[in-house]
Amino acid sequence: MEHSRSLNSCKLSVVVPAYNEGAAIRDFLTALASTISHLVPQYEIIVVDDGSSDDMLDTLKTMVASLPLKVLRFSRNFGKEKAISAGLDHTTGDAVLIIDADFQHPFSVIPVFLDHWCQGFDNIYGVRDRKDQTLLNRWFARSFYKMNRYLMSIELPAHAGDFRLMDRKMVDAIRTLPESNRFMKGLYAWVGFKGIGIPYEVQQRAIGKSHFNFFKLFNLAITGITSFSNWPLRIWSLVGAMISLSALVYGIWILVDTLFYGNSVPGWATLAVGVLFLGGIQLLSIGVIAEYIARIFTEVKRRPNYIISDIIEKIPRT
Repeated sequence: MEHSRSLNSCKLSVVVPAYNEGAAIRDFLTALASTISHLVPQYEIIVVDDGSSDDMLDTLKTMVASLPLKVLRFSRNFGKEKAISAGLDHTTGDAVLIIDADFQHPFSVIPVFLDHWCQGFDNIYGVRDRKDQTLLNRWFARSFYKMNRYLMSIELPAHAGDFRLMDRKMVDAIRTLPESNRFMKGLYAWVGFKGIGIPYEVQQRAIGKSHFNFFKLFNLAITGITSFSNWPLRIWSLVGAMISLSALVYGIWILVDTLFYGNSVPGWATLAVGVLFLGGIQLLSIGVIAEYIARIFTEVKRRPNYIISDIIEKIPRT
């Protein structure tokens, strides 16, 4: 049954995945709580400590008593996708906001998210401008979203990240998805629901630098493609068919050439190039297949997506 969408009765859950953000986490949570407390009557903040090695956990422990804060401490670093999943699993609000702990997601967009939620949208996602990224990262992002249109079984909103507000029914739907290779952008799109994109400008980090680099983003893109598309396998089937057809045509040409002009001296260069080319194609295609097999291997083991070593929250008075 659809719940009432009024900010006067809304409980908002905020999921904050964080890794080594100890230098800025106090200021961030204080500012976040101040913003949200003026928007909704009830809220909770769930910080997922993704196996940090700095003093972030000590800072969070001192803030539990003064804020509606719950801290989930991972036993090790499992990655942002798993941290978001853990946060969603522990939310209780009518709507759920996901926001990074580095001040790059502007608080001024949160009221806009909530307004659209009240209007009936289930998935309100931020669309970043990418002005802060390098030319290589921007080119790679554009290429990824263009490929998505043709390769993946779902359509990803271009340049939409984890900064978003979701209705409870969408969160519950995502929580039913059991896969270990979690590409959250794909999962948001796969479950469907009524969505809308809100453009925003990425703010400067308060302290430090991003833990994501080009290679981590590239690996995430590979996870996304292999999780939601079987086209890489189909492409190599097509390549194999084309090579076989080319070999057949080449064989017919050799036969005709021999019948009309006699048997010439065998061409070592042609043979060597052909063998090396086909060997390279075979190894590349095996690599693509191995990528899928590795992900199947991960899934069939059915290990948990994350392990929580500690849950820290304010103990209610009896």
